[in-house]
Amino acid sequence: MRFFPESTLLQLEFDKVKDLLAAHARTELGKARCHDLRIHTKKEFIDLELSQTAEYKMILDSGQYFPNDFTLAIQKELKLLAIPGSSLSGEQFLMIRRLSDSASQIFRWFDAEKRNMYPGMAKVIDNLYDEKNIREMIDEVLDDIGQVRDHASEELASIRSSLYRKRNELRKLFDRIVAKLRKQGYLADTEESFMNGRRVLAVFAEQKRMVKGVMHAESDSRRTSFIEPEETTELNNDIFSLEHEESREVYRILRNLTQSLSVYAPLLQSYYRMNGDFDFIRAKARLAIDIGASHPMVIDQAHIELQEARHPLLLLFNAKTGKPTIPVNLKLDAQNRILVISGPNAGGKTVTLKTVGLLQLMMQSGLLVSAGADSRMGIFKQLMIHIGDTQSLEFELSTYSSHLKNMKHFLEHANGKTLFFIDELGSGSDPNLGGAFAEVILEELARKHAFGIVTTHYLNLKVMAQKVPGIINGAMQFDEQNLLPLYKLQVGKPGSSYTFSIAERIGLDKRLINRARQLADESHVKLDALLNSTEQDLQQMEKEKKKLDAMIRDFEKKKKELLAETDKERHRQDMERARMQNKITEDKLQYLKDTERKLKALVIEWRKADDKDEVVKMIHAVLFRQKEKMQQERRHKKIDESFIEVAGEIKVGDQVKMRQSRQVGLVKEIRGRKALLQVGVMPITVSLSDLTIVRPKENSGQDA
Repeated sequence: MRFFPESTLLQLEFDKVKDLLAAHARTELGKARCHDLRIHTKKEFIDLELSQTAEYKMILDSGQYFPNDFTLAIQKELKLLAIPGSSLSGEQFLMIRRLSDSASQIFRWFDAEKRNMYPGMAKVIDNLYDEKNIREMIDEVLDDIGQVRDHASEELASIRSSLYRKRNELRKLFDRIVAKLRKQGYLADTEESFMNGRRVLAVFAEQKRMVKGVMHAESDSRRTSFIEPEETTELNNDIFSLEHEESREVYRILRNLTQSLSVYAPLLQSYYRMNGDFDFIRAKARLAIDIGASHPMVIDQAHIELQEARHPLLLLFNAKTGKPTIPVNLKLDAQNRILVISGPNAGGKTVTLKTVGLLQLMMQSGLLVSAGADSRMGIFKQLMIHIGDTQSLEFELSTYSSHLKNMKHFLEHANGKTLFFIDELGSGSDPNLGGAFAEVILEELARKHAFGIVTTHYLNLKVMAQKVPGIINGAMQFDEQNLLPLYKLQVGKPGSSYTFSIAERIGLDKRLINRARQLADESHVKLDALLNSTEQDLQQMEKEKKKLDAMIRDFEKKKKELLAETDKERHRQDMERARMQNKITEDKLQYLKDTERKLKALVIEWRKADDKDEVVKMIHAVLFRQKEKMQQERRHKKIDESFIEVAGEIKVGDQVKMRQSRQVGLVKEIRGRKALLQVGVMPITVSLSDLTIVRPKENSGQDA
């Protein structure tokens, strides 16, 4: 991508995004890729990098573990490995082994299922393979702490075996000497030490002539002499010689190992780059999580369609202070290519311009953007910017001549793949003349099919945006009542500068305000007032719409709650009905079990009894009386369901229920403590104490 001017990336604060990205990298290669972030113009590169970032973000969001934990910087070791005649140390080989092991874990992680789930990340390991021979060769020679193993060669094993015997012999001899001299009182408190790799005695200075041997040194106070006993000199010489032989053999073994592994130097270099690539992708995913970024749809044409877009740096700053970041929604396509944003100063025009520019750079460099996932972003091949303020940039204001010089470059090089941003087009000159030039420049950019955003206060640009094909108006909303910017972009209409409103609200003398109105062009004043009024009306309509939407949401919520309660009650009734049916079934089952038990007992009795007819009668009674009993219970239950008991004194004409037989009748006559009842067609005399007044339940028939 080409930029104009050279400070474009700095003005859009892309360097700060790269710094945030690099802070998440853990390797030198990863940090280098973050700082050297490439901005692509080919869709396949952009799609691949966006997919890789989105896939790693998915891994982090789901809490999965990805094994790219290798963070050591071993470029030097890998270069040495490829140089003929070089030799690496045991510690350096351990670092190479860790690199190989890390690569092996990554290869194992990408099984067939994960290759399908994360195809973008899987591309990083294309044409690479796990060479376990690297680890086996190192493990055969070195132990876990990087020391050469005894069995690395027969010569080394023999040398170390001799060293072991000689050191044991020296230790025993030295211990005898120490014990002897200790008894004689020749040794200082420390008794012994090491000098130049040799074991020596710590002898009192006045006794040093009593001990035969080589004096290696004296203490600072000269009260102690360090002497190597002559009995151990030959052993020490043997050990020193063996240690030298051991060092030479270890060096030879490590040099041979270096030479053997040198054939894998290119593969190990690939492992190292692969690890840096995954660290770079991880850093991009971490940044995406920080700014709540999404993967936009990328289309291979000039197009911008941002939904809920937020400036990433402003978003992070506001998050620290607890402030909300107002999102931007806008669309630039083949029909509407240039957006002219107007509105009061400090209303968010420049922030909107920078938001679009920075997100475009991020997307084309493979970074997820702080916008909705339904955003659609095209690809541009050159980006031009002219910002005339210093709100967050460290450079001087442009003069009008430099402004026109920049506009000249825009007009000469703009095309259908150009994205431009101009802050305060035409400013710095006479308003009428500057506005005329601004109008001509904007018309020419539209004619060249360039895409861009322009901020302005000029009324003529607001008017022309409604007439010239490809140019549309936009306004930053403003709360006129409280004189506060709302930082919200409204596309499709121009905005007022609120010049006179702001002057009135801050208490400027009305006489001066009216005088300014008289001096100003009457048509301009009327147009600005109309824009002011229109914008406030639209804001009021938007507030009413939000209230209506809230009421609709509340209604839908209550509707769902009511339906849920209805379903819950229906379920309760179904459960109660099922419970009652189960109870009836249980009663029948219990009756059958009781009958079965009695019949079994009677059968046993029948076998034993002499008078079998009597037992048969008992069986008959059980079978048929139980049946009658069940029928009677059903009648009683029906009566209980049809009538309810009522307290009071029994009188002629009352309906009553007999407590014992549970039959219902009509009182015809009362005779002392008894009553004559009409039950069906039969008159019955019953004691009053056995009667209860009843009345039919609603919607129930009467069972007389």
